[in-house]
Parts: sequence; structure tokens; C-alpha cells
Amino acid sequence: MEENINFELKKINDIAVFKLNEKRFNAQIAGLVKGEFTIILHTEDVNKLIIDLSSVDYCDSSGLSAILLAFRILQSNNGAIRIANPTKHVKTLIEISQLDRILPIKDTVDEAIEELQNL
Repeated sequence: MEENINFELKKINDIAVFKLNEKRFNAQIAGLVKGEFTIILHTEDVNKLIIDLSSVDYCDSSGLSAILLAFRILQSNNGAIRIANPTKHVKTLIEISQLDRILPIKDTVDEAIEELQNL
């Protein structure tokens, strides 16, 4: 099992952009991603999160579970989340599971930033 994950984190004022640089967002890394989300959202003074999934080719329920953890933390702090630039497979999975109702999907990170800045 891998002990680390490849991701980038950028902060723009109170917005964090988390770019997961992994091809597979599954049970092998979901726990590590949950840990990162927990740290970022509890210690970084962030209440708006963009998750950039442009590098992720495959996501399973474990990956969705990590995203939902971030959503729940943000919800409890009156925060907001956006999913940016998901690949076709990942976007379809989010839509099939009807999570697009609570996880707004944007085509680009810039679109997501613009929307969150206006909240």
C-alpha cells in the first residue's frame, strides 16, 4: 500500500484548490485523501474547497466517500465545495450516484473559483 499521495494544494484567499495527481482514486488512497481534507479544512482556515479531478481516470465509492467527508466538514462550517474538471468516467459516476445534487461540478477550476468568490 502506498503511504503517500500526489496532490497539489493552492490557496486563493479563503478558497483551497486541491488537485489530486493520481490516476486512480480508490480505497488505496482514499484514507490518505480523507486525512489531507481533514487537516486542510480544520487547520488551514479554509471554508471553500475546489477538488480538481482532471488527472483522475478512475474513482470508486471510496474516492466518493473522501469527497463526501470534505463536503460534510464544509457543510458543518457553512462552507462550500466544487468539483472541477472531472474526467468523463468520474463525472458519470458522480451523476449516477446523484451526488451532483450536492457536489456542483464545474468544467474548469477558474469557473469554480469565480463561483465560490461570489458566495
